[in-house]
Amino acid sequence: MTRLPVFAATRYVQPLREGGSLPAIVDTDGGGLFVAKFRGAGRGEKALIAEIITGLLAQALGLPVPELALIDVPETFGRSEPDPEIQDLLRASHGINFGIRYLDGAFNFDTSAARELITPELAAKIVWLDALVTNPDRTHRNPNLLIWNRRPWLIDHGAALYAHHDWSAVDDARTRTPFPLIKDHVLLAGSGNIEQADEEMTTILTRDRVARVVEAMPDELLKGPKIAVEFADPAATRKRYVDYLMMRLQSPRRFVTEAIESRARSDRAVSIRLAARR
Repeated sequence: MTRLPVFAATRYVQPLREGGSLPAIVDTDGGGLFVAKFRGAGRGEKALIAEIITGLLAQALGLPVPELALIDVPETFGRSEPDPEIQDLLRASHGINFGIRYLDGAFNFDTSAARELITPELAAKIVWLDALVTNPDRTHRNPNLLIWNRRPWLIDHGAALYAHHDWSAVDDARTRTPFPLIKDHVLLAGSGNIEQADEEMTTILTRDRVARVVEAMPDELLKGPKIAVEFADPAATRKRYVDYLMMRLQSPRRFVTEAIESRARSDRAVSIRLAARR
């Protein structure tokens, strides 16, 4: 079973207001600094679940993700914060939340400045993963890629797995749909062989491996009000996530075909622009 470490939050360091869910840098007891995502934010526990599942899938595939952890927010945490919005958020977030290691000195990825740090092979694997988990937040406007120690790091996956916001509407056909938004992916144009990436990734993501990833979701999050109304218990919730992901991984994978075709369209568009300049 995959288990995430649990650290108690001890100090609210700084809000990160560029995130719509008001994440923050927090210090922890024995763990150091993490960027915390709070269950009391707008998307609730489901955003944290998307962070956990996508982050652990990325790690299982050998993709660069900062250390993941669970952050326990005690009732006394943040009482001295003067901002009433932050106070309300923290009061609604007592208990288990999500954290990703704070990378001090990291900067946002920009294709014009850091393109050489991401190989075409790595780009293809990242595109593949984002298409699998339907992650819309890896665009030129909002790449959610950090550069730290001259390496890229994947962050901010709370918007992924958007089907889980309405499980009742997710039948087999919707589960297997392509992901058209992959056309906006920041790494698509520079990606290598997506078909080869697909072969490698699907070999790794067996049902057992996916189940171990999903098992890492703590029961406390799965008992949240937005989830408890849909499933009888945490075991049923976990099974739904595993079944969803394994069905998306069944061949033929339309999300892979969509990514390959979007990549080809991107190449044609570049060729047309270059020809127009001559």
